[in-house]
Amino acid sequence: MNVVLVTPEIPQNTGNIARTCAALSADLHLVHPLGFSVDERSLRRAGLDYWDLLTIHHYGSLDEFLDRRKDARLVLYSSKGALPYTELAYPQDCYLVFGNETRGLPDRLLANAPGDVVRIPTVTDARCLNLSNAVAVAAYEVARQHRFAGLQTRRSLPGASGRD
Repeated sequence: MNVVLVTPEIPQNTGNIARTCAALSADLHLVHPLGFSVDERSLRRAGLDYWDLLTIHHYGSLDEFLDRRKDARLVLYSSKGALPYTELAYPQDCYLVFGNETRGLPDRLLANAPGDVVRIPTVTDARCLNLSNAVAVAAYEVARQHRFAGLQTRRSLPGASGRD
């Protein structure tokens, strides 16, 4: 699984997303320009000790990303999407593409969508979720559809029988 952030602006969101990617063994793709330095302390602090579990790819622009990944299965997340995110069957190697915190994905990308455009349902007056929450919801749906392959799904408490 691949998570793509197009010009993210808030380092804490990107740090939280990096931690989610590490927990799921998903690659993180950052499309520049970023609204922060990847060396910024708050970004690293949000990821804590998970950075060694993470693979990050950088792209100078959205066009560079699209050119380098032209054969990839892209799923674009937008409050403008008509299809609920749960109605797709996600391939394991898909790219979940998210826009930045203030503008979302560019209209030019949505108008010429190179993949499915989906939304996470919310009440009418709530435009969308926080970016890091949206990524977690979407990424765990992909993991769920693939029966959490490669993930630890049960853990026994010390001294417990392991029964629920």
